[in-house]
Amino acid sequence: MKFGETFTEYLHGEQERFLNKCSHVEYKRLKKVLKSCRVCRALENQSSSEHAEGEESNELSEFCRCNSCPLCDQMFFAELTREATEIAGCFSSRVRRLLHLHVSSGVQRCMWRLRHCFADDQQVMIQEGRMLLDYVTMNAIAISKILKKYDKIHGSVSGRDFKTKLRAKRIELLQSPWLIELGAFYLNFSDSDSGEPAEFFRKFSCDLNDTQPAMTMSISDSVKYEYSLTCAICLDTVFNPYALSCGHLFCKGCACSASSVLLFQGLKAAPRSAKCPVCRAVGVYNDAVQMTELDLLLRNRCNDYWKERLRAERAEMVKQSKEYWESQAILTMGL
Repeated sequence: MKFGETFTEYLHGEQERFLNKCSHVEYKRLKKVLKSCRVCRALENQSSSEHAEGEESNELSEFCRCNSCPLCDQMFFAELTREATEIAGCFSSRVRRLLHLHVSSGVQRCMWRLRHCFADDQQVMIQEGRMLLDYVTMNAIAISKILKKYDKIHGSVSGRDFKTKLRAKRIELLQSPWLIELGAFYLNFSDSDSGEPAEFFRKFSCDLNDTQPAMTMSISDSVKYEYSLTCAICLDTVFNPYALSCGHLFCKGCACSASSVLLFQGLKAAPRSAKCPVCRAVGVYNDAVQMTELDLLLRNRCNDYWKERLRAERAEMVKQSKEYWESQAILTMGL
């Protein structure tokens, strides 16, 4: 079955109710744009063979040229950027809400169970997580497929370059820190009596004992994505991890140090001019994401390491707090 048929089947399958509330790639419509472009190119080549060199066909002047495709590009890339932005926003907000409910209690948990007719909330959350994973992977594959088709038709690398632009705009779906959080959410359930088949949890795996700790997501037998869990500053497994808005993971203490703020102040206090130590992007600290599910995974699987890092971080926080307030007292008294 071709991917277009698979994607259409997915959109109108059992998750249709879920997808009605979410944006998705208009794969068929974008294919029609490229198909029109291909027809125009064929007509242009036929026309150029019938006319003398240097003549142009007025009828085709608005369509694709040999080395550029203004009409196609205007419709294609603008539409794809908008769709990718909406999908990334929808995915992050839904995952954020799901993970918040996972660790919540009291009224919020009761309202969740009431809305789902007091069904097993663990089962409901796992099912929601599965739908979100399918949602982001199917749309990511659709974007990849349509960009490859664009490059094939135009004989260019514009589609490949567009992926780089998506990464720069922080809307590349399979590089989202929320996908890592969703993977940690899965792994935290993997040893529990969730009632889900073992194959369901094999989409994610995590190796924390290697010299390069990483989480792996398997889309298929041949397509896998690996996410490093090593802090680029201390070169150790991340502890109390935060993902900057550029997507890079750091320990909270390391990120605070890199942005010249104290631990107890937090990353929200980082100046807008502070840069990511890896990609040097500016203004990436204020919207940093605390990776609570990943931290829980590390605590469960590397408990001794986690406790050791916790003691060290608390000691450093006490030290910084003491020095800060002593300096503030000295300034206040004018000494």
